[in-house]
Amino acid sequence: MTADLWTWALPLVLMLGAGLASGFAAGLFGIGGGFVVVPVLFIMLPLLGGTPESLAHVAIGTSLATILVTSLRSVQAHARRGAVDFALLKAWAPWIVLGVAAGVLLAARVSGAMLALIFGAGVAVMALHFLFPILANRHLRDELPGGLARVGIAGGIGAFSSLLGIGGGTIAIIVMTLCGKDIHRAIATASGVGFLIAVPGTLGFIAIGLGAPDLPSGSLGYINLPATLAIVSTSIISAPWGAATAHRLPAAVLRPVFGLYLLFVAFTMVRNGLGG
Repeated sequence: MTADLWTWALPLVLMLGAGLASGFAAGLFGIGGGFVVVPVLFIMLPLLGGTPESLAHVAIGTSLATILVTSLRSVQAHARRGAVDFALLKAWAPWIVLGVAAGVLLAARVSGAMLALIFGAGVAVMALHFLFPILANRHLRDELPGGLARVGIAGGIGAFSSLLGIGGGTIAIIVMTLCGKDIHRAIATASGVGFLIAVPGTLGFIAIGLGAPDLPSGSLGYINLPATLAIVSTSIISAPWGAATAHRLPAAVLRPVFGLYLLFVAFTMVRNGLGG
């Protein structure tokens, strides 16, 4: 019994801490928290068993499951301030869901090492945006595009995000601010984008992981339930803190620090994917 407790002690501490950090990041930056959760899961999941091949898929899938709750909590906090553009979310929703479905189908066909490389490359791009926000103050047009452009934007966000286990908030914020949205309204609405991605993404990673051999203890498909519950239990507490901070503190104050963190994560994940 004592040995079992120690086996779970470190993973539990890591998961609870990741939940606090991801919830705060979700509220502050409008992201789903996957940039925080996935790296922690790569450290924690081997302690629960499973094979290296399944590690990336379970980390990505579990991250999406935590985002489902984190982003919902975040969007509720922003909605109380009247900052969420629900009309935009409704217009984007069907194309985001289709994009997520495409991303999940692709994830089912790539190796764990390739998935880690995809995550690392995607995070590196996001890191550069946080460190050098050359698009932050640009304004290309006064409204968001419709038609095929809308399909491409929303579907692309869904596909890319489901492959990385993120809520797609950073990309959504860039698009919205380029098209004239106020930054605070963009952050608030992006938290809703995370929820739209997380619901089909979670179901998809459960489905493609059913029957997979040698998964970490407590996994349902590619979703690790103990990790999900532990991370969610603290993220729902800290998400409103991040949302409140976003309305009081210019996000630019924390952008460079977060960007450096993302660069470190990108390096670590690419190295992992290359077997280094």
